[in-house]
Amino acid sequence: MSRQGVAVRFDAVHRHYGSVRAVDGVSLEIADGEFFAMLGPSGSGKTTCLRMIAGFDRPTSGKIELFGQDVTGLPPYERDVNTVFQDYALFPHLTVAQNVGYGLAIRKVPRAEATARVAEALDLVRLPSFGDRKPSQLSGGQRQRVALARALVNRPRVLLLDEPLGALDLKLRQQMQVELKSIHQRVGITFLFVTHDQEEALTLSDRIAVFNQGKIEQIGSPAEIYEKPRTPFVANFVGVTNLVEGDLAVRLAGSPSVQGGTFSIRPEKIRFVPSGGAISAQESTASGTIREAIYLGLFTRFVVDLEGGGELMVVEQNLDADSREALAQRGKRVQLAWERAHLLALEG
Repeated sequence: MSRQGVAVRFDAVHRHYGSVRAVDGVSLEIADGEFFAMLGPSGSGKTTCLRMIAGFDRPTSGKIELFGQDVTGLPPYERDVNTVFQDYALFPHLTVAQNVGYGLAIRKVPRAEATARVAEALDLVRLPSFGDRKPSQLSGGQRQRVALARALVNRPRVLLLDEPLGALDLKLRQQMQVELKSIHQRVGITFLFVTHDQEEALTLSDRIAVFNQGKIEQIGSPAEIYEKPRTPFVANFVGVTNLVEGDLAVRLAGSPSVQGGTFSIRPEKIRFVPSGGAISAQESTASGTIREAIYLGLFTRFVVDLEGGGELMVVEQNLDADSREALAQRGKRVQLAWERAHLLALEG
């Protein structure tokens, strides 16, 4: 991307705490207006990166730019960013409107302008009539929307979201994912979203950076990250996969040349071949016995012990079967097939 179109840029950024390398040589560029996710397990460095963008922490070495300006040494209040935290951090004694307008009051924005901007922000998060309520009178999802309004009312160029949906239950989290995407499309600014939840990252993001032990393992679109993982970590962390190597990889790939490599194949890419069913020239096959069937409502996850050793996980959507039919598959002899292109060679 052109330098003019870059909202956030990391240039060989390190952050060390004694002997701990929390961030270890991260370089990346985030486009202006992009919804960008930093995804990884706890301790992988993603939140430390967000804190350094906000100015709450400083790199041990390297450089951070916002819209082409070196902000590595600038304090938080001189950066055109705002942060939404997981715990909302609302003032319980203030009304919703006062919470949203708090930053405007600190900046001494004229009252009439502040009132109009607070109303605009509450309308943006679909809470136009909630200004007089206290945070204790709101649901978790409503409090999260107020926190978003408070961050957006200052009209930052970059909005930082630190696990903002982590405190919500599953249904509410899914609803807020839709809301967040809608808000991003309406305001058009850069959203940088930190999460350990792969579904959130895949659902919301234009691009994802997958973090592991202070480094970025892969950056790409949600489809690229899921369908074409580069490393065993990415394949295993984002979604569920079968990682195969050694003799099993040789058998599944049908070639001795793959000895020593690690391969990934997603369980939904493998199908059960019905008795007498056709197998195309682009497919490989294996036979085995279903050892385990795990009924999960939408689909059933099968573990198949393969002839010659090894196992594969297979996922099948429950179009007709109920739980009893799915569980009755245990011990059944089956033939599996998959397109050879779906057995991916991984790096490292």
